[in-house]
Amino acid sequence: MATLKKHIVCGLLFAVCFFSYAQGGFSLREDEKFEKVKFDFVNNLIVLPVKVNGVELSFILDTGVNKPILFNITDSDSVEIKNTKEIILRGLGGGQPIKALHSKGNVFKLGDVYNYNQDFYLITDSGLNFSPQMGYKVHGIIGYDLLKNFVVEVDYSAKKMKFYNPDSYNYKRCNKCETLPLTLEGSKAYVYANVKQYTAIDEKKVKLLIDSGSSDALWLFENTEGEISGPLKFFDDFLGYGLSGKVHGKRARVQRFTLGEFELKEAKVAYPDAVSIQYITSMRDRNGSIGSEILRRFDLVFDYTNEQITFKRNGNFKDPFKYNMSGIELQHNGLRMVKALVRNEEGYAKNESNNQGVKIYLQKQYNFELHPALEIAEIRDGSPAAIVGLREGDVILQVNKKNVHNYSLQQVSEMMNERVGKTVYVTVERSGSTLKFNFKLQKVL
Repeated sequence: MATLKKHIVCGLLFAVCFFSYAQGGFSLREDEKFEKVKFDFVNNLIVLPVKVNGVELSFILDTGVNKPILFNITDSDSVEIKNTKEIILRGLGGGQPIKALHSKGNVFKLGDVYNYNQDFYLITDSGLNFSPQMGYKVHGIIGYDLLKNFVVEVDYSAKKMKFYNPDSYNYKRCNKCETLPLTLEGSKAYVYANVKQYTAIDEKKVKLLIDSGSSDALWLFENTEGEISGPLKFFDDFLGYGLSGKVHGKRARVQRFTLGEFELKEAKVAYPDAVSIQYITSMRDRNGSIGSEILRRFDLVFDYTNEQITFKRNGNFKDPFKYNMSGIELQHNGLRMVKALVRNEEGYAKNESNNQGVKIYLQKQYNFELHPALEIAEIRDGSPAAIVGLREGDVILQVNKKNVHNYSLQQVSEMMNERVGKTVYVTVERSGSTLKFNFKLQKVL
């Protein structure tokens, strides 16, 4: 069964538009034809272990950005920051631009892929941290600079990437593949696709930013010319977090989405509101973005040198496009003490030896452990969870009688969005009191 993917990082589609192209960059050793790198796949996002000046950090692969951006560095990370100056960054979200430091001359290494003279941007605002929404510690994002000098294969099923020197890469014959042109504008890569909206008579050709830093499927920008019109059937939704704050908009479906010869029916789509995209100044003729909820359905070959990208459908291709039916968005917030039952192979037991032999007492034993507190970060107005009285800030203790500290954030989200018609039972802590709620999942779209 396909898992539900929260759209917490779809706002990583940053609009940092003033970066200039730099020569040089990442490379392989001369005696290597390729480098294979394993990645973690969290909430539809590729997370890579990259060493920055000798310190290993976790980066989301975000093809929507040029220079690496670090936003969750603490004193315990002890990263050396070189040659800095203060700048202003703008991105998705309804908040204000934020201050950052531009650092030059840094050493970045991903396995045997390296760059000894890498720029990056460090966001100094400690409040900007996407780790709580992912349930996984990440320190930043990395994109164009890492990919531009290689042919890069992405295998979502095996969770691995291969970096090849372009002059030594041989394309294999593949009847099930589709190779499409990449339009490179500055540091951003675009692909053309076709969308059939329910509000339009004809199919529309659209220019989409390839954005692996978005955990969503498809974003479209409404315009006054009618090329991209708003949906008839939708609900207002929280779409994610961006560099400049929260992103809201409409959630809907398109009748079909076509990428070359590949067709996806009933694909999920979001229409961000005007406030959320106010700082995107490089939209030009761009119609939206294609995110990882679609990209993960293919094995990919990025070839920036030859300006092309290859799609090969994989085992995820027919997964249904799910959306958040409960209305609850979760995040980690601090730690809570959990009373955990200790069990051995024979059950619950305590052995006691004395001069009269061995006595065995069957009894329950507990340990007290610290686990991340899982709380409601956002709740959609009019959703099943909101109607029964759940609130932002409620700490989730149990879902369907299962203690949530035994599960990841993504697994708990799946429990609360399993299928239409299912009743979900939730136990929460609110202001020191334990409260119980239940609600039924309903089809909205």
